[in-house]
Amino acid sequence: MSNPPKTITVHPDEVIGFMNLDTTDFAGMSRAEQIRHLEVEGYLVLPAILPADVILEIKREMRHAEMLHTSYSTAQTRAVQQPQWQSRAVAELIGFAPITNFLHQLMGPDIVFTRGFFQRTLPGSPGISMHTDGQPHGSNLFGYEGSCPRLLRVLIYLDELTPARAPFRLIPRSHLSFHADASPYIRYKSHPEEITLCLPAGSAVLIPSLLFHGSHPNLDDQPRELLQFGYRPAWAGPIQPVDEWDPALLATVPEVARPYLQRLNTTGYVYEQQHKPEGMKSDSEGIRPSRWRDG
Repeated sequence: MSNPPKTITVHPDEVIGFMNLDTTDFAGMSRAEQIRHLEVEGYLVLPAILPADVILEIKREMRHAEMLHTSYSTAQTRAVQQPQWQSRAVAELIGFAPITNFLHQLMGPDIVFTRGFFQRTLPGSPGISMHTDGQPHGSNLFGYEGSCPRLLRVLIYLDELTPARAPFRLIPRSHLSFHADASPYIRYKSHPEEITLCLPAGSAVLIPSLLFHGSHPNLDDQPRELLQFGYRPAWAGPIQPVDEWDPALLATVPEVARPYLQRLNTTGYVYEQQHKPEGMKSDSEGIRPSRWRDG
């Protein structure tokens, strides 16, 4: 006879007393609909794209990773070293076609991978406050990686997100706002129009760095594990130099990931501009208003 699940509690101040569960049919979206939903609503779900055997291999390879906890909870833990240097399976995900095929249609042919991140949210962990992952002038949390003018986060959940198991929450369209309330240097406990995503294991959530997002507490008796990747178009470099990848680590990268592990300071920055440069195009797929329509 199995034991009943443990009752997990957190401080009452850490509980968000409501959940607006998202019911969007992401599996039925066309590519154009996916791009529109990400660009307008500020998020996209690629449901259950990671096979179960890959999830198990990542969990096995990351099981003994050195972890540190956050300043606000010993139950919110993060790997000291970026996971692509510890797990071959994670490194291969950098070039995982179900994700990168979409990214190329969204961003174009030249994409830079900016960072990897592994999180293990233990039972009893409080939720993550509403925040952005980008600050245009840099910050102590994201350094100057967060200053990139176009920056996307890909969150890959290795466990099912249930209402009790630290589900993801976000404020749709918050990345579009010009209002002072949308300053990326502000944090929120909650928002009445936030939504919550409950998803099967192996799902990926894509968000722009300026979207306000967070999580609910983990009230489940099992941890919730997450990979987070950063990607950007090659032109959208940081405003200040960042440390480059260690060449010794780059030498270990699988072939599928190599096109994305470019120099982290790769940029299209050119200060001197011309009003009428030679070779101007007369069309561009990436900025067509019709990119949200199929066919």
